[in-house]
Amino acid sequence: MMRISDTVKHLIIINVIMFVGTMFIGEGRMFYDLFSMYYVENSAFKPWQILTHMFMHGNFQHLFFNMLLLFFWGSDLEFVIGRNKFLFIYLSAGLGAVLIPLLIDYVNFNMTLQALIDGGFQESKILETLNSGMYNTGWELVTNEAKVNRFSRIFGTASFGASGAVMGVMAAYAFLFPNREVVLLFFPMPIKIKYLVGGMIGADFVSSLLTGTPLLSSSNVGYSAHVGGALTGFLIIWYWKKTQFNKNRMD
Repeated sequence: MMRISDTVKHLIIINVIMFVGTMFIGEGRMFYDLFSMYYVENSAFKPWQILTHMFMHGNFQHLFFNMLLLFFWGSDLEFVIGRNKFLFIYLSAGLGAVLIPLLIDYVNFNMTLQALIDGGFQESKILETLNSGMYNTGWELVTNEAKVNRFSRIFGTASFGASGAVMGVMAAYAFLFPNREVVLLFFPMPIKIKYLVGGMIGADFVSSLLTGTPLLSSSNVGYSAHVGGALTGFLIIWYWKKTQFNKNRMD
């Protein structure tokens, strides 16, 4: 029978507590407003959201599948590399899942913002309008509608979920145990972990940077966050393995 590691157990408990709080405190909005990750120019942004967003979930299904993946992949990884290193990978991957989308959004947002400023709109008025939850239809006279829609979406959309952190754990696990096999419910044949995780990350990469449409998941998934989390987890475990940072636990 598979055992659950201590850190994974505590992370699951924290995520469940946050989800219960979201459902029953503040009419279902307070936790989202306080702990989800908002764009840095948004008046709703708070510094702690960089960390707390990874403990928030949109619904039970979102929570359940993230925690299920964390249980199956995280416990084995923690038993191999130890509690402190596992927690470092998990939190770092969650931060990496914020950083890459934030950089992409920052570039896109400021390109449109500068175009609007060059077109005669005041920056303070633009941000004031966005913070009101609206956008000026006159902006489309300066730039195209698609860019305006993306501009307002970047500013107003909150991101949350443990998916990026979990993808970092999965990437680290796949690096250490690439040839282990798993059997999926919808694909009843053994598949090596390196192909499974590589395929998932590859699909998210294509969805994020090339097509903009989902390949393996729903349209509201943060593909670039998945890629950022997975890349962070991979780089950390690669560095530790390469330098033999802990020769007793990772040989």
